[in-house]
Amino acid sequence: MYDPTRLAALVAVSEAGSITRAAERLGYTVPALSQQLAKLEREAGTALLVRHHRGARLTGAGELLAARARRVLDEMERARHELAQLAGLSGGRLRVGTFTTAGIHLLPPVLTAFRRAHPDVELTVAGYEPPFGVAAVAAGEVDLALTHAYEPADAVPLPAAVSAERILVEELVLVTQPGHALASGTARLPLEALAGQPLISMAPTHPPRQAVERALARAGATPSVLVETPGYALVCALVSAGLGIAVVPEMVARTAATPVGTRLLEPGDLRRTISVVHRTDESTAAADSFRALLRGAYGRSVG
Repeated sequence: MYDPTRLAALVAVSEAGSITRAAERLGYTVPALSQQLAKLEREAGTALLVRHHRGARLTGAGELLAARARRVLDEMERARHELAQLAGLSGGRLRVGTFTTAGIHLLPPVLTAFRRAHPDVELTVAGYEPPFGVAAVAAGEVDLALTHAYEPADAVPLPAAVSAERILVEELVLVTQPGHALASGTARLPLEALAGQPLISMAPTHPPRQAVERALARAGATPSVLVETPGYALVCALVSAGLGIAVVPEMVARTAATPVGTRLLEPGDLRRTISVVHRTDESTAAADSFRALLRGAYGRSVG
C-alpha cells in the first residue's frame, strides 16, 4: 500500500514542475522530499521521475500513479471534511418536521441537546401531521421528520429513498372524565367494556386512526362527537367535560392539559409507533447526529 505522504509528494512535483518548488509548497527540505520520492519509486518498482536542468518531469508510470494519487488524496480530504463535520458540525442547517404531540413533548429536549453540541447549525422546525411529514422528507422540504403509525393500521408503503427508524412505541389507553366508573379499576379494562359508551372519535377523516376506530366500533363504542382534525388536546378537553370517552396514546393521556381519568385496555394491542423518517440517499452529518440523539433519548417503549 502506497504511503499517502509520498503520493502527495509525487502530485506536488507533477504540479510544481520541480522538486525544489514542490518542497517549498509542502514545507519540506529538498533532501527530505527527494528521500520520500525515492521510497515511492522503490514501492512502485519503477522510475517515476526524470530530473533535468530545469527541474523534474514525471515518467509515464509517474503520470499514471499521480492521476490515481489525486483521486485517493481527494477522497481522503473529503473523508476528513465529513468527519470534521460529524464531530463539530461547524455550519450548515437542519430542517426538522414534526407532528404536534412530538413537537411539544419529544422534540424540545433533543433540540436543546443538539444546539448545545452544535451551536453553529441553523435549525428550522415545521409542522406536518402524519402522513404529510413523510411526503415532506421525500420532496426535500425537510431533512427528517417525526411521524407516527397506529396498530392496527392499513399498510402504507414509504416512498422510494425514504427510510423510517422506530423511536418509541406506546399503548393507546382509555381516557374518561375524572371519577368515571370505567377509570376506577386498576386491572386492564376489556375492550368489550366500551360497548354502548359515547366515544369522542377521530374517524373517519384521520387516516392513521381509521383502523383503530374500526376496532373500537367492533367493540361496540358509539361515536358521540367526531373530531375531524388530529387534535388530541381538543379530544381530551371534550372528554374532561363529560361529552364521552376516548382512546388516545399514553403520552397524550399523561400530559393532557385538562383533568382526565385513565386506564389500560385489554388486550394491549392498540399502539402508536413514533418514528423518524429520512432520505437514505441524501443523509447529512447534522441529520445523522440528530437521529442519534433521538435514539439515545427515546429508543425504548412506553407503557
